[in-house]
Amino acid sequence: MAGTTKKGSAVHGQYKKEEYGRVHAYVDGTAVRRLDPVPEKVQKRPAPQVSAETKQNRERALQMSVGYVLFLTAAAVVTVLTCVNYLQLQAKGTRLQKQVTALETQLDQAKLENDSNYNQIMAGVDMEHIKDIAMNEYGMTYAAGSQIVEYELQDNDYVRQYSDVPEE
Repeated sequence: MAGTTKKGSAVHGQYKKEEYGRVHAYVDGTAVRRLDPVPEKVQKRPAPQVSAETKQNRERALQMSVGYVLFLTAAAVVTVLTCVNYLQLQAKGTRLQKQVTALETQLDQAKLENDSNYNQIMAGVDMEHIKDIAMNEYGMTYAAGSQIVEYELQDNDYVRQYSDVPEE
């Protein structure tokens, strides 16, 4: 026999830990035995006596004053207005993003059209004919090596000429 209760019946098993104020026991074997539902050690203690002043303080804490209700109402209104403003700004951002996408599409189409027109124009120009007219009618010649002046670019992709280039 593993143990006996105060009533004298034999108990095979143990008591588990207390869970949510209850003690659970289990029994080994096939016969159902009568057990004490809660051992005397674990029985609930009576609730401590609460003074009238403590009860009054608890009741006062549960009541809401007019100022507190107004404060909560104002906080709720501010929260709702902030949320509405946020949603409006988010919608505006989405709308602007769509406009940017539409404008980028227009720009890409304009670039493609310009490139197509430029290639069409360049295909119709006879560069040899232009070279012949420039050299024979206008007396133009290719530049000699001493006439070519080279410049180094400094963080720009072009050179501005503000005055004539001196000849050497």
